[in-house]
Amino acid sequence: MLGLKLATDPRWVNIVESNIHEILTDHAWCEQKAASNAISLITQNPEKEELVTELLIIAREELEHLQMVHDIIKKKGLQLGRENKDHYVNELFKFMKKDGSRNDALIDRLLFSAMIEARSCERFKVLSENIEDQELAKFYRDLMISEAGHYTTFLNFARKYTEKVDVDKRWAAWIEFETSIIVNYGKNETVHG
Repeated sequence: MLGLKLATDPRWVNIVESNIHEILTDHAWCEQKAASNAISLITQNPEKEELVTELLIIAREELEHLQMVHDIIKKKGLQLGRENKDHYVNELFKFMKKDGSRNDALIDRLLFSAMIEARSCERFKVLSENIEDQELAKFYRDLMISEAGHYTTFLNFARKYTEKVDVDKRWAAWIEFETSIIVNYGKNETVHG
């Protein structure tokens, strides 16, 4: 469904389990950034009523996820750590087209967002199937479903709003690029690391 070409090695979960505090902190900040991304898209495209309506829902859900992660952090007797750079997302960001029309930029931003949601969904699936902590397994299973919905929403809006961009062709390029960089990840206790 997601179209990703390279699956996360389940052994990544062993790295995650060695530092639950780090994955939860990183996850919390990923949710914050996802909410901020949705709000930014709203700010840049207020005239697209259907997009604004859906992105308000996504922003709210992402903030709810942030709250849920923070609650788990507190329940485990931990404290939310400081945000670290997400090198994976930064590499994806560099792939976004910087030229073209305002509409072209919107389409690529939507595809960028869909890609992050797709990989997050895939990582949450791996966590839900392999982590020993059953509470976290259920938590990540539920979030996997939510991320899949966000992925679909972003991809569908890219197809809906395109004027000149061949979305399927550009999405294939995103998939290829993501495949070329994800081989360098899966070695750290972060959502995309």
